[in-house]
Amino acid sequence: MRVGDFVHAREYLAKALQQLKDAEAIVIGSGSCGAMLKVFYPELFAKTPHLDAARSLSARTWEFSDFLVTRLGVSDVGARFPARVTFHDGCHGLRELGIKQPPRVLLSKVRDIQLLEMKEAETCCGFGGAFAAKFPMISTAMGEVKCASAFETGAEYIVSSDSSCLMQVQGLLSRQGSKVKTLHLAEVLAQS
Repeated sequence: MRVGDFVHAREYLAKALQQLKDAEAIVIGSGSCGAMLKVFYPELFAKTPHLDAARSLSARTWEFSDFLVTRLGVSDVGARFPARVTFHDGCHGLRELGIKQPPRVLLSKVRDIQLLEMKEAETCCGFGGAFAAKFPMISTAMGEVKCASAFETGAEYIVSSDSSCLMQVQGLLSRQGSKVKTLHLAEVLAQS
């Protein structure tokens, strides 16, 4: 399958519609994957017999932090994480799903954590899937802006709700020899 091959993409992705049809809620630990199901599935299946199923799936799809805070009303999971952290807003979670506050609400209840907001929290890390492969120099430069902003905070960890962003940023940190590490929000919340 090639980028932009919507015919084959629909064939493949229609399987997920079938597999998830009976799920009460679909909780996604990645803003990018969540945006695909919630936002792009209805667009992809527009004018097809699968549109109603795609809309149903979309309505039942939640990004992890939003599910906890908005759907379940949970803000404190009893976590303890004695460290300085900064939060990176992944593009799809922020721009496509509108998720800004739920991760911060959850982090604010973690005992012994110090959340230090970076100036470039909403700036893209440069991954963007195929973008990083097609434009590696631009992708790296964007990631370096993100890392520099995180360094300014003095954080020990960069936390995000998007695994692809974490992979991009951790790769850059490792190449720079930095001791700063990346963690998914769920990993922080699992600490006790």
